[in-house]
Amino acid sequence: MTPVLRLAGVTKRFASPAGAVEVLRGVDADLHAGDFAALTGPSGSGKSTLLHLAALLDAPTAGAVLLRGRDTTPLRERERCALRAESVSLVFQKFCLLPHRTALQNVLLRFRHLPGLSRREQTARSRAALERVGLAALADRRARLLSGGEMQRVAVARAIVVNPALLLADEPTGNLDADSAARIMALFGELHRDGMAILMATHNPALLPAFTRVLRMDAGRLCPEAS
Repeated sequence: MTPVLRLAGVTKRFASPAGAVEVLRGVDADLHAGDFAALTGPSGSGKSTLLHLAALLDAPTAGAVLLRGRDTTPLRERERCALRAESVSLVFQKFCLLPHRTALQNVLLRFRHLPGLSRREQTARSRAALERVGLAALADRRARLLSGGEMQRVAVARAIVVNPALLLADEPTGNLDADSAARIMALFGELHRDGMAILMATHNPALLPAFTRVLRMDAGRLCPEAS
């Protein structure tokens, strides 16, 4: 079966006044449909850089990132943007909502780079996504009036409204209380059982039993998975 995401010998270097800094060092990994993988490791180990590459927000210095079997290395920025819009969604720790827009309007923003759907269809799908995360009754409430847990659920609704093949999340429970974090993890559990591939960075060891896989980063390298 073709992986949803394949990282093949991925290396990433950044320029600095002291010279090139190698943040990722030959990372190899596959993520398949239905995988729910934790990405762990100390700060500075390369987790965020790996997520940015998987999201096609950046390109590797060496190696290749394949999305649904397609090598993204030779793609132009416009092609990368189109592929990302179709296949990848991200959930961030800080929600990244527009505070003066409603929950529904924030979810609708996910369709900006996906032409072809009518506004009516976009709205119907957005309301359905909000219903799935338990916020149908708050669709018309401005984001700034929502709790932290509610804002994060809006962010999840925005991410899943297009049914992406790959969901990436960077510490999505880091700013939440225990009950809100449990809601988000339960939602992710439903999504991966429906066949979505999920890669989530986390520092919280208490969450690890919920995942089907644990990928550990150390100094830019991916440690072998425990059998």
